[in-house]
Amino acid sequence: MYNCANDLLAYHDDRVTLPQAERTNMRERRDANRERLKKGLKDKGKPTPREFASQGSYAMKTMTQHPAKDYDIDDGVYFDKAVLVGERGAEMTALQARQMVRNALDDGSFKTPPEVRKNCVRVYYFAGYCVDVPVYRRITTKDIFGNESYHHELASSDWKRSDARDVSKWFEDENTKQSPDTVNGRQLRRVVREIKKYARSRESWSSQILSGFGITKLVTECFRGDIWREDRALYDTMKAIRDRLSWNLVVEHPVTPNETITSGTDDARARFLRARLTDAIDMLAPLFEHDCTRTKALKCWDKVYATSFFSERDESKSEKKSGLLKAASVAPPVAVFTFPNAPRADDKPRGFG
Repeated sequence: MYNCANDLLAYHDDRVTLPQAERTNMRERRDANRERLKKGLKDKGKPTPREFASQGSYAMKTMTQHPAKDYDIDDGVYFDKAVLVGERGAEMTALQARQMVRNALDDGSFKTPPEVRKNCVRVYYFAGYCVDVPVYRRITTKDIFGNESYHHELASSDWKRSDARDVSKWFEDENTKQSPDTVNGRQLRRVVREIKKYARSRESWSSQILSGFGITKLVTECFRGDIWREDRALYDTMKAIRDRLSWNLVVEHPVTPNETITSGTDDARARFLRARLTDAIDMLAPLFEHDCTRTKALKCWDKVYATSFFSERDESKSEKKSGLLKAASVAPPVAVFTFPNAPRADDKPRGFG
């Protein structure tokens, strides 16, 4: 396979992973949302949250860049079960708990008011961001010896035992255990981002392809690490996922027993991902030809990601162009022009220390 490892790492660092400015922006919105919720609950005489916890791709650091800044931040709010009671002292239903949070967040400053959804309250921002606020209650129990234990339940269609922080821990453990490196987020996390970026590389795919969470689970199942070759790690993992989906389209939830991310044994989104991975594998086939050139290889990666990023890094084309320019300037008819005759030094981060 023609070696484009450094080019893929440069693409990851420039076009895939979120820039620090975006991370800071989202963190500030998340924190402002927490303060808004606490103030709204207090003003309405509602219970104070026990804690907040970031969740999902934001917490796992697997979010990818999107031109329209279409980012969802999951930020759970946790209450003690004992305080979630209605005006007459009855236990709040899951819907009532979500409505309470929605009402507290709606301070009149949003163009689109916060919305109660099945598993969360969604807050819309004009820049394209959404902050999803799942609502949890903490249930504490004691055994016969007086020892306390607790678990959490999510306000969904009903109260359902769940805690997304378990997913974040699961992913961090897998990333640490499976990655062959320790830098730049570790390789498994980078490959998750790179495949998620491919899955969102065409706008028409967004409503048809498997969710980012489903892709993350499949990468942990099928990861093929390679400390020296980022491109090979990505290609081999794509192929392993495609082959895995060829015999089983069911993707199980990583921490909740008997729950799946996909729907049924013939999930349409999983099938669509399988077909698109086959497309990517076919696009990269020329990289395995014995006479493959750097120019051809970079064009293949351009085709996969629907970009011109890789071809723009083609030093051989730059050298050819600068050589022609130099030759043209040897005997100028009127004036002498000078041109750079060496390719620009590559100063992109490589991802390895």
